[in-house]
Amino acid sequence: MLLWSNIKRVLQTTDEASDYTEEACLSFLRDKACRVFRLQPENFLSLAIEKQSVDARDKERVKLVFSLRFSLTGNLEEALLRKKLPDLKQIEEGPLMSAGGNGPAARPLTAAANESKIRSPKAEERPVIVGSGPAGLFAALILAEAGLRPILLERGPALAERIKAVETFWDGGSLDTEANVQFGEGGAGTFSDGKLTTGIKDGRCRLVLQALAEAGAPAEILYQAKPHIGTDRLRQVLLRLRQRIESLGGEYRFNHRLVGLRIGSGQLRGLQVEERKPAEAGGGLSQIEIPATNAILALGHSARDTFAMLHEAGIAMEPKAFSIGVRIEHSQEWLDRCQYGSFAGHPALGAADYKLSCHLPMGRSVYSFCMCPGGLVVAAASEAGGVVTNGMSYHRRGGRQANSGLLVSVTPADFPQAGPLGGVAFQRQFERLAFRAGGGDYSAPAQYVADFLAGRASQEIKAAVATYQPAVRGADLAACLPDFAAEALRQALPIFDRQLPGFAAPESLMTGIESRSSSPLRILRDSGCQSSVKGLFPCGEGGGYAGGIMSAAVDGIRCAEMLMQKITH
Repeated sequence: MLLWSNIKRVLQTTDEASDYTEEACLSFLRDKACRVFRLQPENFLSLAIEKQSVDARDKERVKLVFSLRFSLTGNLEEALLRKKLPDLKQIEEGPLMSAGGNGPAARPLTAAANESKIRSPKAEERPVIVGSGPAGLFAALILAEAGLRPILLERGPALAERIKAVETFWDGGSLDTEANVQFGEGGAGTFSDGKLTTGIKDGRCRLVLQALAEAGAPAEILYQAKPHIGTDRLRQVLLRLRQRIESLGGEYRFNHRLVGLRIGSGQLRGLQVEERKPAEAGGGLSQIEIPATNAILALGHSARDTFAMLHEAGIAMEPKAFSIGVRIEHSQEWLDRCQYGSFAGHPALGAADYKLSCHLPMGRSVYSFCMCPGGLVVAAASEAGGVVTNGMSYHRRGGRQANSGLLVSVTPADFPQAGPLGGVAFQRQFERLAFRAGGGDYSAPAQYVADFLAGRASQEIKAAVATYQPAVRGADLAACLPDFAAEALRQALPIFDRQLPGFAAPESLMTGIESRSSSPLRILRDSGCQSSVKGLFPCGEGGGYAGGIMSAAVDGIRCAEMLMQKITH
């Protein structure tokens, strides 16, 4: 099997969308390989796109850059390798991941789990997973495929009910503190851009992408340099993954919130759970205990009451750095022109994005976070009396506005109180200030960049500029942020404007606040991913070991593997 890298395709302004389907790109790459390597089409046994990225450094000559994975008949591969051609190397045989390839269909997740099925008929030995975000979901999937029939507890509701509760809140209705952008099937990632980029280097990333594609995510996530699913497509994927887990003996229990642990001799013995009954069953709450000697805590970064319970139970944890700031919005049309020049709107490019960062003399870092092309700023509160923002995009990214978090680094030294829960107190303090600045009805405080830099509150905010629902209210965002964060943003905006001209334009809108970039604490774990209580596996964003869908999913797989290792040894 060969990998040919750095293959460039120069875009033309007259191109059509049909010129850039996966099939058309594979045809282009095969024809180019035939010319460069003097091959015939019939010499190819298989070929697939391994990677596709955009090179827009030269705005007059924007290019797609590909890597192609292919195999050839006879001894042609050996003959090509003997020539020591640039950008060509041999790689291990393996299933082709691209939907356009003609290699064997790949199975999701670990083959190792299926090689020796682990059966645990005793109820108390069924592993429990707390949380159904990416970490919990992929932990459940791998355990289900191993035959362990995991029980997945989710404090919020199933997807359809959750979507209804979120949309009601965005339309001006009441906040449901158990069914919102943070809690419910799929976790916080359900209402996001569905980004699958990550800085980690781990072979499990490929397994995650493959499982998502098999569950209905767009096939191009397997080779795009910046893959994303979009909140609309992600919801379909979640339902199919749930069906997969249940078909393998796994069990979902929605509206089940972890409220306590039963521990004996330093070992987990059971989970105390509060069950919220549906209205048709009379409503109300009931307490139950689930026997469990192994549980994965995939809590998400906003399970503050659960963090407090774990701390009180003596689970070792520590405060962790995170970030705080605002969401900033720009016209997507401006951003496309800024990044792609005359190629803005080209069918091969889609909506443009950006990634900005700087380290200031004051010692703080400021950076863009969770950039959502063609997306929306969304209300992401999970506690009464607080305003929280986040970003969300649909798969098409067809909205008129682009938005991104604009965040400032925070360290435990900034927290108002010592101890593991100091970061939670810090977040809550400024979320409540934002709630008051927005008028106390979950409207978000918003301010034009010109006003923010001048230190004056914005008055009227044009409806065509803001995407946040239920509403925004002109305010002074400095009153909703730590003084150091407001000052850092004032220093960073002109720097980012030089990097991306127009970024700090007077009419650019900032909406506050963004305070849930990552968990404010870390639940300590050993080399086997167990906490100070054996059998308890802190995992993903809530545990402080991930940031984003991909890294959380990978950590979920890792913890599931460690749990299986514990069971079998």
